[in-house]
Amino acid sequence: MYNKILVPTDGSEFANNAGKHAIFLAKVCGAEIIALSVSENHFINGISLNDEMEQLNHLLNERCENDLKTFEDLNNEDVKITSIIKEGSPARAILDVALEEDVDLIVIGSSGKSGFDKFILGSVSDKVVNSAKCPVLVVH
Repeated sequence: MYNKILVPTDGSEFANNAGKHAIFLAKVCGAEIIALSVSENHFINGISLNDEMEQLNHLLNERCENDLKTFEDLNNEDVKITSIIKEGSPARAILDVALEEDVDLIVIGSSGKSGFDKFILGSVSDKVVNSAKCPVLVVH
């Protein structure tokens, strides 16, 4: 039923829960997973890149690499995982990658790392649910 499953991850508990569901579905369907981490560095656009900004950008990319590694460590089913790091708005990046990679399903956590998002459907997952061209599974 599914050939490609997109799993955005930010290292949060909800993202890890979504990752476990995606790995299970991928194993059952024989699908591959596209794991995506987004470096939300749009706030530094337009600022001249001095050493501090370059260090911040490096730290954000390092965080993305760690989040993807954490997700890959969940894979004890030998499911094929391709990892991608994008920069910019998380919701926009998820939607763009879903189209670029022609995914059949997006599996996303209900909210991210911020505390307030734990009480409502996260703004990123909400935007993805309302704009995606493919099915979206939101995991709490």
